Amino acid sequence: MSATPETKPGVWNTLQRILDTVLATAQNRVELFAAELQEEKCRLIEAMLCAAAVAVFGIMTLTLATFSLVILLWEDARLPALAGLSVLYLFGTVLAWRALQSRLKGRKPFADTVGELKKDRSCLETRN
Repeated sequence: MSATPETKPGVWNTLQRILDTVLATAQNRVELFAAELQEEKCRLIEAMLCAAAVAVFGIMTLTLATFSLVILLWEDARLPALAGLSVLYLFGTVLAWRALQSRLKGRKPFADTVGELKKDRSCLETRN
């Protein structure tokens, strides 16, 4: 009977160490997730501000350029000038749309956190 009380503290200490390791790993992953969440939030806000600035200044530039060109060609070719500018603006819109799509597809959010969790799972699977 004296062997049982001696083994309990050893088992209890082992369980405490395992629990401490699990909690430390979970804390590490939560901190990584929080850092990535902050980065993604900042990246999204920056992208939105840049997109808004591009939209505002682009619209102003296109409006003034269109008025200037139409006034310049008022007597000779105002309709062909408007048609040509419309095609040019459509082309620019398609290019901007493609650039936006590639920017949004470029990086997966929380990729580092997911990678670390996959590493954790693979380590646990190889031990068992």
